[in-house]
Amino acid sequence: MQKLIIKGGNRLSGDIRVQGAKNAVLPILAASVMCCGETVLKNCPRLSDTYSALRILNFLGCSAGFDICITDVINIKADGLDRFDIPDSLMREMRSSIFFMGALLGKTGQCRICFPGGCDIGSRPIDIHLAALRKMGIIINEANGGIECTGKPHGAKIALSFPSVGATENIILAAVLADGTTEITNPAREPEITALAEFLNKCGADIKGAGGGHIIINGVSSLHGCEYEIIPDRIAAATYLACTAAAGGEITLCKCIPYHLDAVTAVLEQMNCLIHSTSDKIFFSARKPLKAVNIVRTMVYPGFPTDCQAFIMAALCTARGTSIFAENIFENRYQHTGGFQRMGADIRVEGRVAVVEGVKHLYGAKTDAPDLRGGAGLVAAALSADGISEISNIHYIDRGYEAIEKTLSSIGADIKRVNSDGR
Repeated sequence: MQKLIIKGGNRLSGDIRVQGAKNAVLPILAASVMCCGETVLKNCPRLSDTYSALRILNFLGCSAGFDICITDVINIKADGLDRFDIPDSLMREMRSSIFFMGALLGKTGQCRICFPGGCDIGSRPIDIHLAALRKMGIIINEANGGIECTGKPHGAKIALSFPSVGATENIILAAVLADGTTEITNPAREPEITALAEFLNKCGADIKGAGGGHIIINGVSSLHGCEYEIIPDRIAAATYLACTAAAGGEITLCKCIPYHLDAVTAVLEQMNCLIHSTSDKIFFSARKPLKAVNIVRTMVYPGFPTDCQAFIMAALCTARGTSIFAENIFENRYQHTGGFQRMGADIRVEGRVAVVEGVKHLYGAKTDAPDLRGGAGLVAAALSADGISEISNIHYIDRGYEAIEKTLSSIGADIKRVNSDGR
């Protein structure tokens, strides 16, 4: 096991090239099983979740892996696909393994999986996924924690009760090779939905309306491989902005898409930070003291992302005044507050509401990352704290950040990764 050792108090300064988006590359990797020929994905982040997806692809008979010469390129050949079942051990490594359900059904008409793993941040049932697939003609049997699906998908009109990102992506994956036309009303509108549709269209799919309130997918007979560049990770970008807000300093985010972060940068500006954007860069300056924010409400895109709540809260722990958070997506998303409190934060949690009273200083402490984004929040808090912090369970952080300690060290943070024995 490894942990992060962080000595707080250093101002941050420098440039960061934003990694490729975790939440874009994973469904696209699943989609690649439907493509004949070779698929080449650029700007791929080297994350534990990425490697989990590659293990699934190889188990299914595909040839998939990072290019030996270009560090952020993945090459996939799916012509050897000869299985439709994914073992429990691979499914439970990550939540995004569920995307292989729609892709395998579209390609083979069969799929056998178990319920996926991932961070314990609250109820994330796949009922919406299964109901939509049943509407597309799929026969689904659930027993002993497993899901067995059979049937060639056909077009259907599907109105989602909630704009679930995962359900929207699974429907798109099942629909691109389906017979007929599929229409999705009230789909998720996240940039990662648009990226998946762009990739599939480049492979020969016929998808219209992704990113809006009505998606139309006309099924095609086959897909071919292509070259595609993964979009920058808006959540990782927001993390480094929040780390700089917490610690103080000035950074430039390079190779990002600023409008993907509008809801986050609006909150940071309320906190007394200065932001200037170009087409692919964000220039960010964190003034001290930070100001509290009346209320931060997590919402589906284009609202404030639930994934950004923890590290924005970390920065607000030392802001002047009282900030209120309302978590509207997941009911178990405040697990990081215990770690903040051990650092001296003044936080009260009542159900889905957290009240943060700004304090003058946080102090170094030993904490455990409770999940992916909560772990990133603890890193942000530790960067602003007096003294040394130790953060364990960093395998959660590695699910979404490519060597977070190297990125932060490059802009002046005193952070290192060590084994549990201190080496």
